[in-house]
Amino acid sequence: MDFFNAIVQVLDSTIRLSVPLLLACLAGLYSERAGVFDIGLEGKMLVGAFAGAAAASVFHSAYLGLGMAILISVAFALIHGFASITHRGNQIVSGVAINFIAAGSTIMLGQAWFQQGGRTPALAAGERFEAITWPGADALRSVPILGPIYSELISGHSVLVYLAFLAVPFTWWVLFRTRFGLRLRAVGENPAAVDTAGISVAWLRYRALICTGVLTGIAGAYLSMVQNGGFVKDMTAGKGYIALAALIFAKWKPVNAMFACLLFGFLDAASIRLQGTPLPLIGKVPVQFMQALPYVLTVILLAGFIGKAIPPRAGGVPYVKER
Repeated sequence: MDFFNAIVQVLDSTIRLSVPLLLACLAGLYSERAGVFDIGLEGKMLVGAFAGAAAASVFHSAYLGLGMAILISVAFALIHGFASITHRGNQIVSGVAINFIAAGSTIMLGQAWFQQGGRTPALAAGERFEAITWPGADALRSVPILGPIYSELISGHSVLVYLAFLAVPFTWWVLFRTRFGLRLRAVGENPAAVDTAGISVAWLRYRALICTGVLTGIAGAYLSMVQNGGFVKDMTAGKGYIALAALIFAKWKPVNAMFACLLFGFLDAASIRLQGTPLPLIGKVPVQFMQALPYVLTVILLAGFIGKAIPPRAGGVPYVKER
């Protein structure tokens, strides 16, 4: 039974750790399906985390913090669009620049506003999203097998966790069952044909980037208002890049993206669980090796060990309207 409880705890950690990856991965899915490569997921998550924690600390409201996180993240997404869509700049360079700006500005503003070394004040109970306990979770906790699964895996998460997993079927429906999704996928494959049909390529791509900003804002708010209870320097820790790797691994499909993010979350949870624990035939593994596991998998996936992943044909190419 102890082994079963340990498995449940690891799976519970997997869900919690995969949420920011999943939200960022779905965010990248919208922009890249529209033909806009977005390396700046990391930066938008970081500014969302800072804006959410700062607003929640000042206004004493978790929902105002979430709204501010989304607003600032969408603003950075529109900056990326202004550089790469309106002015046809290099999308990779624009995304990297956003990451640098986010990393520097969050520390500078955090120190200027709160004088805590770039951190925000610790969030109180009403300033962060608390766990939701489902009906009967406490009563079923002692029931073998079913109790831990219901009370730990299904119940006991914040509203942002459920929102992240509900975003997967919603994204699938938007992309494959709506007119907007059809046009979005078309503009990532053949923008000239979309333009010929009288549809604005630039406006479609801007709308995709707004969706990206909303999701990365929620991901950042989750990091600072659920996982941490406050903003700390560089708290995204490469999660935006891991989300991009998961997106490539999933071949730009929302359901596959969820499973890819759960895989990365499981590796992260397992590395935390196994730190300092002797393994059979191996012995005690250095903590640094376990911490590096998710990043090692990212490199392996990006090196092409997952088979051929074909991105949208117009991805990364600025569209020039034919005269």
